[in-house]
Amino acid sequence: MQITASAISLNVDDVTASATFIKQHFGFHEEMSADGFVSLSRPDAGFNLIFLRTGLETFKPTHMRGHQADGLLIVFVVDDIDTEYARIQAEGVAITTSIETEPWGERFFQVTDPNGVVIQLVQWITKPVA
Repeated sequence: MQITASAISLNVDDVTASATFIKQHFGFHEEMSADGFVSLSRPDAGFNLIFLRTGLETFKPTHMRGHQADGLLIVFVVDDIDTEYARIQAEGVAITTSIETEPWGERFFQVTDPNGVVIQLVQWITKPVA
């Protein structure tokens, strides 16, 4: 198998609110959109981030149609967590979890978009063990 592209697709109540948040604060741009759908990307992310309106009739599998994006994190690894933390605060974004450093070398903080999607920025202080 050869993977040629990747995407993460999340059901949210307000597609526009999540798309605006990720564009404004994380530099994504809109690649395509339709009623209840938006696909966003940035060259260095390695995947498209897709927001689908909860309950969209075309969503498959149908038994998941009404589910919302919860219990997951969107994680971006960055080079300078302190600079990103200061930038996000200066932009007026509420911090969900202040900067913490885990014993295994992960330094991170979290914010939450208008639909409750948690976005975590991480800097590895020590390289993770493979």
